[in-house]
Amino acid sequence: MKVALIGCGAIGTVIAKAIAEGRVEAELVCIFDLDRKKAARLSSLFRRKPYIAASIEEVLSSEAELVIEAASVAAAKALLIPALKAGKDVLLLSVGALADAGFLEEVEKAATQKQRRVYLPSGAVGALDALKSAREAELEEVRITTTKPPHALEGAPYLAERDISLKGLKERKVVFSGTAREAIAGFPANINVAVAVSLAGIGVDRTRVEIVADPEAKRNVHEVFARGKFGELYFRVENLPSPENPKTSYLAALSAIATLRKIASSLQVGT
Repeated sequence: MKVALIGCGAIGTVIAKAIAEGRVEAELVCIFDLDRKKAARLSSLFRRKPYIAASIEEVLSSEAELVIEAASVAAAKALLIPALKAGKDVLLLSVGALADAGFLEEVEKAATQKQRRVYLPSGAVGALDALKSAREAELEEVRITTTKPPHALEGAPYLAERDISLKGLKERKVVFSGTAREAIAGFPANINVAVAVSLAGIGVDRTRVEIVADPEAKRNVHEVFARGKFGELYFRVENLPSPENPKTSYLAALSAIATLRKIASSLQVGT
């Protein structure tokens, strides 16, 4: 499988290393990042070096069958539909791009017309299989609570717009409570998991999100609660932050690698 990678940050680096080390049956043929030095650094990991594209358009004209987006919600929105129209499948890490219902509809239409697929990894949170199964009866309530160290939330638009500083925070503090749609708009680099949970469950406007800053937290913690005709579920995961970016859970990158393996495998495990 020939793949292209857009985004050479924390998640992109983990994915590229997995491919370079032969842990994923894929060939990385093209990479792109606005910071060309980052792209060059990843390219140096390979004996057969992938082409460093100068633009997304160059990526889409490459021989890649699958484009991996590991950049940002903005990049995902710019990339998704053109990639599908170019006949590429897409592995999407910035799932928050799909919080926009109108955009999601356009993506589904383009994918159907071109007979392409958009893959959404579980990311930093589990329970998606159970939520998808429970949805087949009736889900009445879904909540996700995310707890992170204060420095991992710094720079979030929601905090900046309200002039909220978390520096010197001494105790656990709820910094956001609202819907998944509102959460991804206010914390685009932190809460893609809420949109993934929403898409597996009852949607971005009915899924409730709470974001907590905790100076004692050493890990990124996600807790999912769901209730419905199936019964109730509670899922908690404590993720170590990526060594390269404290805003990103290491499990999010590992989830992308697992999804690549699944795409290439003849045995499909899970719902």
